[in-house]
Amino acid sequence: MTEPAGGAFEQRVQRLESIVKELEAGSVELDRAVALFKEGKALARECESLLKVAQEQIDRAMESGAAPSADPVAGEEVPF
Repeated sequence: MTEPAGGAFEQRVQRLESIVKELEAGSVELDRAVALFKEGKALARECESLLKVAQEQIDRAMESGAAPSADPVAGEEVPF
């Protein structure tokens, strides 16, 4: 996942929040609601993946007693 570092996780969470608000408003047509749901599911998976990478880096840092390395985990860059 190659994303710019400037808050990619936060941007995804913000988009998820806007999707939830739109769906909760109840005035969304079915086709739009389905599209929003699919987008939300994809964003949730991406956020979960980013959190997993961050947790792995934290775990490794805690085990080694050192600061997290600049090397990305599994070839991925953590965007925060």
